[in-house]
Amino acid sequence: MSRRGKFIAGGLVIVAAIAYLIWAGVSQSVVYFVTPTELLAAPVPSKTYRLGGLVLPGSLKWEPKSLDLSFILSDGKSSVPVKHKGAPPDLFAEGRGAVVEAPGRATATSRPRSSSPSTPRSTRRPTTVPIPGTRS
Repeated sequence: MSRRGKFIAGGLVIVAAIAYLIWAGVSQSVVYFVTPTELLAAPVPSKTYRLGGLVLPGSLKWEPKSLDLSFILSDGKSSVPVKHKGAPPDLFAEGRGAVVEAPGRATATSRPRSSSPSTPRSTRRPTTVPIPGTRS
């Protein structure tokens, strides 16, 4: 093989390695945004979801002593109960939009966040959230 052929082959190996690293990094960090209806229809245990909807009025329960927060997230068709251990974000309230990040399995991690871009993300340690329609 000529020197030029070796150079081209080496370049292709480097490009392939970089492409694989980019693909692997992106595929592991992908988070899907879904509504409660979509999540309940076909949850995939290995995927992480951002579940978006409105906090139903009357469903918000906050225990300041234990930092237990529970509420129901709805898209108007279906609803999903959410439990979180920690203080809620500043703009979190009933009747407002919220996004919860959780793996699609029977016990999931929740990080309630207001849908407002000016709201700081919750950095508190997440807790376990049951997602209906999945098995442990």
